[in-house]
Amino acid sequence: MVWATLARHLLMRPPAAQAAEPAMAAAMAARLQQAGQHRLGRSLAIRHVAAGSCNGCELELRAIQNMIYDLTQYGLSFTASPRHADILLITGVAARNMAEAVRQAREAMPDPVLVIAIGDCAVDGGVFKGSPAITGGAESILPVDLLISGCPPAPAQIIEGLLALVEAHGVESLAKD
Repeated sequence: MVWATLARHLLMRPPAAQAAEPAMAAAMAARLQQAGQHRLGRSLAIRHVAAGSCNGCELELRAIQNMIYDLTQYGLSFTASPRHADILLITGVAARNMAEAVRQAREAMPDPVLVIAIGDCAVDGGVFKGSPAITGGAESILPVDLLISGCPPAPAQIIEGLLALVEAHGVESLAKD
């Protein structure tokens, strides 16, 4: 039984993913071009901070960098240094012992910075809400520009949120620099 399940997962791709991916990628790339990404003259860099995460959201963040979703085609990429980042992406429950690390990452980033909380835990504490070990979500540490809920959110949902944020806030404020 285990072998049959394993073979099914290895050999078959979900039907929804087969049909939607090329159309979704083309639509999102067109939206970013219409939003004026060409005026930026550069791609946007994302700094990720895991503030007490179970790694579910991190798995989905890695998925948006694979061949299927390819985040770089939208002009977005991850960076290891907060000094090179335009977007601060927070995952996890915002544990009290990680609050200072999140603040330090934000202080090291040049203005303007867009802050995103990904996953139910980063939005409001998720299933750990009310625990004395957490601050209650990323908004309790920093002002957040975008909340993407889900446990964990799907890669398409994360990309859609990133592009919506760039369309709504990022292009005008970042183009001024």
